[in-house]
Amino acid sequence: MMAPMTSTKRSHPDDISPKSKTVLTIPNSPSDSSERSPKRVCRLSPTHRGGTSHVSNLKIAVVCSSNQNRSMEAHNLLRKRGFRVQSFGTGSCVKLPGPTVDKPNIYSFDTPYQDQFVDLKRKDSAFYTQNGLLNMLDRNRRIKEKPERFQENQDEFDLIVTCQERVFDQVLENMSERGGNSCKMVHVINVEIKDNHDDATLGAFVIHELAKEICSSEDPEAEVEEIIDTMEKKKKQRFLYSPSFY
Repeated sequence: MMAPMTSTKRSHPDDISPKSKTVLTIPNSPSDSSERSPKRVCRLSPTHRGGTSHVSNLKIAVVCSSNQNRSMEAHNLLRKRGFRVQSFGTGSCVKLPGPTVDKPNIYSFDTPYQDQFVDLKRKDSAFYTQNGLLNMLDRNRRIKEKPERFQENQDEFDLIVTCQERVFDQVLENMSERGGNSCKMVHVINVEIKDNHDDATLGAFVIHELAKEICSSEDPEAEVEEIIDTMEKKKKQRFLYSPSFY
């Protein structure tokens, strides 16, 4: 089991290093709980307070590596449930499984899902139907035109949920490099999800439940760590959390 890391209160973008992160773990004893750092004050804009208005106003980004499977499954579910959501990848290109491990299908982020769908269908319709890629791309093209790279997007979000620790680190690194001066806080939370169709579906429901709990909180900025801790106990998995700033 990964040992808890000590969190430090941050008050300015310059205080956030690319690798700074809080690992929130389930306390095994009272002594574990007493070693946890004081609760960090987290701030969302006033429009996010109260009832169901959270669902329509909280701006969420879901991020995986290629903006294909995990982030798009969560994007699809959150969108259907009424959330304002966008999805992204952090990789240098889009990689999809090929006929062998050493022969992936590689596309640029500018390649529409429709074009990827047509390309794989042309290459081997039966194979890519059987492994679920054509079905995945068919879903993706119904949601938006093409994959988007997080590092190239300048929108501001209230909550960023990543699907892999490496992606979590890349998001924090990019945020620290942007040099923004608005000092608007964004909560960055990692929900570790294996990159396969079944786990992406299950992970999307975890992300939805996390977003719903944050939205329904009367004081989300003060309760985000408590919400994450409760989710960890309920789901029996660890989350990574760090504030960042625009």
